[in-house]
Amino acid sequence: MKTTLLKSEDYTRSPWKNGGGIFTDIADAHRPGAPAKDWDSLLWRFASTPIVTPGPFSYMPGIDRLQMVVGGRGLVLTAPTQEFDEREPFTTVRFTGELEIVTELEAGPVEVVNLMARRGAAEIELLALGEPGDRRLAAGTHLVYAARGNCSIRLGGADYAIPDGGTLKVELTEASKLALVSGPAVLASIRLAG
Repeated sequence: MKTTLLKSEDYTRSPWKNGGGIFTDIADAHRPGAPAKDWDSLLWRFASTPIVTPGPFSYMPGIDRLQMVVGGRGLVLTAPTQEFDEREPFTTVRFTGELEIVTELEAGPVEVVNLMARRGAAEIELLALGEPGDRRLAAGTHLVYAARGNCSIRLGGADYAIPDGGTLKVELTEASKLALVSGPAVLASIRLAG
């Protein structure tokens, strides 16, 4: 097991693919040996972003997406044939990057986290951790994000404090158990295919 504390001041900021806003890149992975770390080489990305005005989502063919509101409330994603309800914070929605989505903000701006992965390259999961208790983690990469204040977890018999806005990156070669000790957190899990 390898753990790394990622601090909010070290995150990078980049424009949305469609140029409509700025996201904060918390952690990502790209194809080994790719000439550039760009959308074409992306394997997965965990990021946060404010949504301050209604508008279209970026077109991301071949990318699966999970999203959760962590600040504010009232977000609805509207696609031609369906609606994704994120009105309540810490609700996860799943959609594909090809879907034409427009945001609706019913109660002002929101802050969301996104977990994206190239289809077929990784399996992803995005969960809110709000209640203390054990959760089994499979081998892979796990990101515990302190979205609303400090939080602490217990992992492999050790306690870890994560400051507000920080992320504990956990790389597991075998299954383990994680327990939320205090504070709400978001758990992003990535398991590369193959």
